[in-house]
Amino acid sequence: MSIAHSLPRIAYAALIAASLLVVSSPAGSVEGGATINDTARYLAGLEPSASSPLAPLTRGEGWAAHARFFDRAFDALERTQLARIRAWSAATMRVRRPTVFYTFSGPDFLYADAFFPGASTYVLVGLEPVGQIPDLLRMPYGSIGSSLRNIGYSLHSVLNFSFFITRNMRAELSSGQLGGTTPILFVFLARAGKTVRDASLINLDADGNEQPDGRGARSAAHGVKIVFSGSDGRTQTLYYFSTNLADDSVGSSGFLKFSERLAPVDSLVKSASYLMHKSNFTKIREFLLTNSASILQDDSGIPINFFDRQKWQLQPFGRYLGPIEVFPQHYQPTLAALFARGNPSPIDFGVGYRWRPRESNLLLAVQKQSTTAGALRVP
Repeated sequence: MSIAHSLPRIAYAALIAASLLVVSSPAGSVEGGATINDTARYLAGLEPSASSPLAPLTRGEGWAAHARFFDRAFDALERTQLARIRAWSAATMRVRRPTVFYTFSGPDFLYADAFFPGASTYVLVGLEPVGQIPDLLRMPYGSIGSSLRNIGYSLHSVLNFSFFITRNMRAELSSGQLGGTTPILFVFLARAGKTVRDASLINLDADGNEQPDGRGARSAAHGVKIVFSGSDGRTQTLYYFSTNLADDSVGSSGFLKFSERLAPVDSLVKSASYLMHKSNFTKIREFLLTNSASILQDDSGIPINFFDRQKWQLQPFGRYLGPIEVFPQHYQPTLAALFARGNPSPIDFGVGYRWRPRESNLLLAVQKQSTTAGALRVP
């Protein structure tokens, strides 16, 4: 159980607030720019490089407490969740596509990376705002602590339950000078051991073409593009787009046209509010079914009745106990029958709305006729 699992939200907030009320700075101003990787490390509670102009900002007790809290929380999350997911993924998904597509994700890079490590491209999409690329040296020293506190608040549910609560995220990420998903993505990349190489704000035109974003830019899909690398030094790319996936918006936003160029992809869906069970999310549902070589999802994803058994091989994992009380109308008898007769292998981690271990479910759907050209094979 992670440290966040053991803390109710009020206690969590109090601890973060007490830790970050003061972020000490040395007398005088700091000259020169900070690298984007040092910025990501600072936000994540990890020491920037010794020569970084951000290094003096780590000497106060406020940042030190922030770092200690994140050390404990992320170490526990790694032990109880992420390491187990990576082991499960390596044993289960032997063939992977270069691109991972994660709908209704918010800034949840941690779980995309755990389930699909080593992908060349990750595309995350949600309603949460993108925000700005952090420039800590341009912020008033007194505002850094409260901004870090907002980051701590916004991470509460993903550390606690493996998913973000959208309405809370939108409120928390709309405030402060480190608002938006971009600082969260920086934290997750740094805590996942990645090196951030570059980041830029982008948007999509109606034809799905990527272009620089800026003040007043007219687009229905604003995003951030982050180039990073892992321990092997290989260049990887993470996109996050803030856009509406409902039928009356997604068709004209350019997002589907952009994404089609990356197909076939491996798709991930979890804690998706059962949106693709509804009649106004048919386009994104059909997009996933058409352009995915595999779909890994919990029961909040695509209803099982939309999978053509002639085209898809379905493999259940864990336990299907039905939806939580908030979503009782989305119980799936066909999915329950699949779990009942399929002798699903257990999973030793929690995922989705039923986040407790031994209560979670996953369904791996693999296209039977999908070509393996260009796919990545797990040793």
